Amino acid sequence: MTHIIHPLLLCGGSGTRLWPLSRKSYPKQFAKLTGEDSLFQASAERLSGDGFAAPLVITASDFRFIVIEQLAAKEISASATLIEPEGRNTAPAILASALVLEAETPGALMLVAPSDHVIPDAAQFRAAVAAAAPTAAEGQLVTFGIRPDRAETGYGWLELSQSPEDDFAPVAQPLKSFVEKPDAEKAEGLLSGGQHLWNAGIFLFATDTLIAAFEKHAPEMLASARQAVDAAEADLSFTRLDPEAWAEMEDISIDYAVMEKAENLSVVPFSGAWSDLGGWDAVWLESGPDSDGVVTSGPATSIECENTLLRAEDDAQQLVGIGLQDVIAVAMPDAVLVAHKDRAQDVKKAVVALKQKGASQAEILPRDYRPWGWFESLVVGGRFQVKRIHVHPGAALSLQSHHHRSEHWIVVEGTAQVTIDEEVKLVTENQSVYIPLGAVHRMENPGKVPMVLIEVQTGSYLGEDDIIRYEDVYSRGQGAKG
Repeated sequence: MTHIIHPLLLCGGSGTRLWPLSRKSYPKQFAKLTGEDSLFQASAERLSGDGFAAPLVITASDFRFIVIEQLAAKEISASATLIEPEGRNTAPAILASALVLEAETPGALMLVAPSDHVIPDAAQFRAAVAAAAPTAAEGQLVTFGIRPDRAETGYGWLELSQSPEDDFAPVAQPLKSFVEKPDAEKAEGLLSGGQHLWNAGIFLFATDTLIAAFEKHAPEMLASARQAVDAAEADLSFTRLDPEAWAEMEDISIDYAVMEKAENLSVVPFSGAWSDLGGWDAVWLESGPDSDGVVTSGPATSIECENTLLRAEDDAQQLVGIGLQDVIAVAMPDAVLVAHKDRAQDVKKAVVALKQKGASQAEILPRDYRPWGWFESLVVGGRFQVKRIHVHPGAALSLQSHHHRSEHWIVVEGTAQVTIDEEVKLVTENQSVYIPLGAVHRMENPGKVPMVLIEVQTGSYLGEDDIIRYEDVYSRGQGAKG
């Protein structure tokens, strides 16, 4: 019997251990870390094609248009995109998604997949999923365990009920127990014992099986999740889960909520390459170090370095390392990280320290992504700011006004259609237009190529929340992003 798999892509995390590239405003799943596609795009492609239904996606409100844009670039459409009112770990997200899918396709097999993992051999992983499907269809909660190649302390582990087959074939067997992230000594024992796998946080089960598990082990969460789904509101192509019911649910992982309590647990070994890119040391490893153990990315140059990652993200900069050993150096236009490779897991401490200082670099990228394109600040002064604004073909900003600033737009690529109060006109390359304080205005890109303009703002307050929206094709509310 052929089973149809319904992927659930989890993409609401912040990925602080890959700061400064990954930040709260644009986390690692949407970044191009190891190839031409983002991790999210690679995950969606890996779980598409024969045997797979359109993916279900759950994400945060700020990322909803990024999700749609990145899927569209790969010609993939989501069956539904659920919006979490706030991040509350994996249990609420997975449960709400299971309720939505169960209502549409009772008893559907749902594959829970974080969208920030690297699995180079997609065919091998799909084969493991296919091997697990009959077990899941029989009422088991199936987790996938990764064949370990080192004594890793950054992952949880899975204890098998029996030794895996010699080739770690994807054959389901009862799961004996979950093991918390071990210390170095215990990890060595788990590795040498041969009966433990890494916990990848990837699951396969029938939706009714999971719902029954919550009914037994976390009934209060199930009641709140039902309410959050039943009271959800449509927003364009998105589904916004009810915030009041969502707030009642515990902030807890799926492992703690039900998996560690359930009796119908199975595990399928996966022997292929896998990484959750949980730190810059993992990015270094996945990027394929050269014979000296060096990885360079972007405008970066290594001179007599060993076991070092040098990564620069802006073509206007040059990152040079000389005589470095076991060092991670990541340069962004507004922030630079330099760390010993053994301290990769401590990068999140930098985020905490910067937040305590009130530094915007802790969470905000210099490039701000919007449904119509993106912008970045080039120069900021006491009463002025200069931005570069990129508008996708056919896209339009909201019809808006400002209380505290006026704007001057200079088109440098493409053509803009500009509305200022009652006047609508085309502004082409090397032409400019002035937007007086308080004027109701909008810019649109009517062309087939991207439109780029330079915006000069002047005024007493230049914050992104000084926006009054009158019309918006993306149905955003008031405020910086809506």
